[in-house]
Amino acid sequence: METQKTHWKKLTHPDYIGAYELMDGSAENKELVVTITKVVREQVTGADGKKEECTVCHLNGQKPMILNATNQKTMAKLFSSPFIEDWTGKKMTLYVAKVKAFGDTVDALRVRPSAPKLPDLTPTHPKWEDAKKAVIAGNTTIEAIRKSYTLSSDNEKLLAA
Repeated sequence: METQKTHWKKLTHPDYIGAYELMDGSAENKELVVTITKVVREQVTGADGKKEECTVCHLNGQKPMILNATNQKTMAKLFSSPFIEDWTGKKMTLYVAKVKAFGDTVDALRVRPSAPKLPDLTPTHPKWEDAKKAVIAGNTTIEAIRKSYTLSSDNEKLLAA
């Protein structure tokens, strides 16, 4: 069993998510599906102590992500809106890419240009009965379930029945 390795940048940038969060020392880097809670401009203090106003994407259950222009353009296309207020509640997939920057090739955190693949919700899925009960009780909607699962039209009818 391979032990988890600690990327040195985790020690210098502990307040924000970066490419290093998806790197575990194995040959393949992880991907991470995240949900946006808000995108705002705020003061960020760099590892050198310098303060700078940045666009920051807050993520449900994760550290915030400082957004560069490349990721903001990808998000605008992915979410079909250039307005950051429209991005709240949306899901996206983060991954590590090798990019040329500052005269070197570095690891960068990037947003996939396509929507994340959501798990299928079918009658054999462990959450099916809970979802059905919640819809019947009026505690959730089919639309809300579609934010977390792929639902066929046949299964949507079964769920609403």
